[in-house]
Amino acid sequence: MDTNKLIAQIQKLDDRERAVVAALLSQNTIARDVDREYTGQLTFGERVADQVASFGGSWKFLGLFLGSMGIWIAINVVEMVPFDPYPFILLNLVLSCVAAIQAPVIMMSQNRQSSRDRLDARHDYEINLKAEMEVMGLHVKVDELRDRQWAALVDLQDRQLKLLERIEAKLGKEGL
Repeated sequence: MDTNKLIAQIQKLDDRERAVVAALLSQNTIARDVDREYTGQLTFGERVADQVASFGGSWKFLGLFLGSMGIWIAINVVEMVPFDPYPFILLNLVLSCVAAIQAPVIMMSQNRQSSRDRLDARHDYEINLKAEMEVMGLHVKVDELRDRQWAALVDLQDRQLKLLERIEAKLGKEGL
């Protein structure tokens, strides 16, 4: 490939792709721990939201939630003067508040997970791009080796043909 064409192709690449090309040329790795990078930049509130979302989506939470509801209902059914009589309006209010608080926290956590997935996808793209370029480089090397061996084989065949011609010429002179 012409050097000017190669430079033109490299200039068409974005910054990430140029970084991959630079890593390939300098034979550096581009693999890194994306999870450590991502979790290292989370704020306190984001970490709390992730923990709340993680707990809110667990069997432990579900068991505690159902247990506390059962206790709440049992206390209010058995007591002579219940603090939240049968239609359990206070329980409905508590459940609504839990849902109102838990839903945005879970959505924040999902949005963060989505941005982490995009970061993972970008990193995977860089790794795949470098691997593809390495494979292309290997193809070039294999082609060069094949061409060199082909040229050596043709040269060997030429020498053998010349040797045969000399042998044939010698045999022709001797009259056999």
